Amino acid sequence: MEESSQLNLPNEGVATTGATGELRLHEFISRIFRNKRMLRVWVPPGYGLAENTGRRYPVFYLNDGQNLFDPATSFTHIDWQVDEAADRLIRDGAIPPIICVGIDNSGVERLKEYLPYRSLNPMILRPLGLKYPQFLIDEVMPFINQNYRAAQGSENHALGGSSLGGLISLYVTIASPGVFGRVLLESPSLWVGNRQILREARSLRRWPEKIYLGVGTREAGRPDKDRQTVENVRELERSLRRAGLDDHRLRLLVDEGATHSESAWAARFPEALRFLFGS
Repeated sequence: MEESSQLNLPNEGVATTGATGELRLHEFISRIFRNKRMLRVWVPPGYGLAENTGRRYPVFYLNDGQNLFDPATSFTHIDWQVDEAADRLIRDGAIPPIICVGIDNSGVERLKEYLPYRSLNPMILRPLGLKYPQFLIDEVMPFINQNYRAAQGSENHALGGSSLGGLISLYVTIASPGVFGRVLLESPSLWVGNRQILREARSLRRWPEKIYLGVGTREAGRPDKDRQTVENVRELERSLRRAGLDDHRLRLLVDEGATHSESAWAARFPEALRFLFGS
């Protein structure tokens, strides 16, 4: 087992306060980024039952893990309610049981790690985002595979995030095609680096099986920037349509009046889960 995977066994650091169901915390060291962060692993109802010991589960990897499960750890004290939404939809039979992995951002290095390009706004001249696919695929995913009953194959690997976390999710999708079969992009920061990610998206043909795009009409707080934010997402949608994604594979929600906020992403998350994992 690699050094980055040795810190906790999966039955250590179990956290129940503030979460619906079972949320397991793992302090995780990255040799690629030379830092540490928390992985927050939510397991579905029935995961620990003896009758399910041979069952393997799809895994949904989500960036900015601090903001997903517990308002006490969220940057804005409002969380996505990933645990509540997933638990409810699984128990209702709307989606199959899945494992949700919240990958914490690294705090002060968040901007650098989530930016794959040099940027003047925000001012990041030495971005680290080019390493994020390697961090995710060579470090985080092996840890989950070694310690949890994770199903294999791109159809069982999902990735998502919001804002810069959405930007880096899209970058991983483009840089490492075929790894993730389901992708969630909430309010992605497509304007970064003079919209370079949109130019790269135009030439990609091997896209995930399902992609959910969400954006509000009041993301930026200024009418001209609000319109440009929505237009950027619509431009990405057009590239995906040209690549052959139909309504079964692509969903875009332009959320009237919604802001760039955890509460907006939480409100859209159940529908995203249904689209990405439902039949």
